[in-house]
Amino acid sequence: MSLFGDAIPNLPAVEAELNYLVPMREKPRNYATEPPPGVPGSNATHEAHRLAICDARPAAPDISLDQQGFALIRQASKLRNFHDEDEIRGIYYPEAEALVQDATGADRVFVFDHVVRRHVPGKEDRRGGERQPVWRVHVDYTARSGPQRVRDLLPEDAPTLLRGRVQIVNLWRPIRGPVRDAPLAVCDASSVTPEDLVPSDLIYRERTGETYSVTYNPEHRWFYLADMEPEEAFLLKCFDSRTDGRARFAPHSAFKHPSAPAGAPPRESIELRSLVFHRA
Repeated sequence: MSLFGDAIPNLPAVEAELNYLVPMREKPRNYATEPPPGVPGSNATHEAHRLAICDARPAAPDISLDQQGFALIRQASKLRNFHDEDEIRGIYYPEAEALVQDATGADRVFVFDHVVRRHVPGKEDRRGGERQPVWRVHVDYTARSGPQRVRDLLPEDAPTLLRGRVQIVNLWRPIRGPVRDAPLAVCDASSVTPEDLVPSDLIYRERTGETYSVTYNPEHRWFYLADMEPEEAFLLKCFDSRTDGRARFAPHSAFKHPSAPAGAPPRESIELRSLVFHRA
């Protein structure tokens, strides 16, 4: 039995702002590339809410992907150059597949994407350029776009794979530490209601994906890892086809740590996205 809920009141916490979607009538839209001339990069407005973000490290053994939608792991990667694409795919991808398979008990794991981010203050996040932390609460996939990624990436196997349980799990790791600038905050998925999650278009040149924007709910419980090091990583569940009460979507966001020292090294991180399959 998990003691996570009992531990929350005793966890150290900071107060910081997280940016939530302001409710709107039309569907939120964000461009992943430069938008057409005269078109804004997003039609959405976000507002900051100040709330407690707990350090999850003391409660790590009681946190799980199926209950909270995220997990904390320790694993020192053999990869030394996180800016070499060939090394990332040749060394880090197989490491990640083995790690996610061990954590989930899956029959098959397929890593399909990665992003390296470096915080440059004042610079916007744009595909095709240096990627920045994401400063708004979101989930990478939705109930619709999760299965669609299986069809997009593994079209021949998709009919069989989608008969079983499918998850999308991200592996998020700092490249250097301790992380004091722009750490990652993750929301306990069990504190999120379906009404909090708003399907939002993510427009690429070649396709339109769908993510969840998130509206504010005072019941949300937020966590981070204080002074996170490269030997530590988050597993984040961004989709689960099971609808039996397990965590399905874990919102997350970068935030400005109120105690980050002036001149703290900019956050650098890598995230991998993986399709996780369990036989029917």
